[in-house]
Amino acid sequence: MILPDFKVFNKDGRLLGVDWGARRTGIAISDESREFVFTREPIFTEDADGQVQQILELVESEKVVGIVIGLPLRMDGSESETTVAVRAFAERLSEKTDVPIMFIDETLSSATAQEQMGRVRRTEIKEKLDSNAARVILENAIAIIARVISC
Repeated sequence: MILPDFKVFNKDGRLLGVDWGARRTGIAISDESREFVFTREPIFTEDADGQVQQILELVESEKVVGIVIGLPLRMDGSESETTVAVRAFAERLSEKTDVPIMFIDETLSSATAQEQMGRVRRTEIKEKLDSNAARVILENAIAIIARVISC
């Protein structure tokens, strides 16, 4: 199920962060306390069903209680074709799992991730940027959840 806001999101347990891409999808997972977020190898596939299946396998093996998907909005907040594709991906995923799904604005997450990666080779940026963007997405979501819980 896709939730409307973090107020009804699980308060404890591992979360999965997703930076969706048509060919490469970045992945990050928190620990149960949500103090730490770890990148995982990105998912490489152009097959939407294959992406969903690999995410479902991670959800099961890592005992994930919630999924946070970065929503690529334009700088003015409007939606693009990619936004529509991400929403379609999330809808397919929600049909296959009862784990709650939330979107979070991913504007500048890749830029932030690249900045945090520091000086690295171009090939390393390509290999690691998507999962580092997923890490940024998940860290932002965890911060929002913590604020919502404390209110």
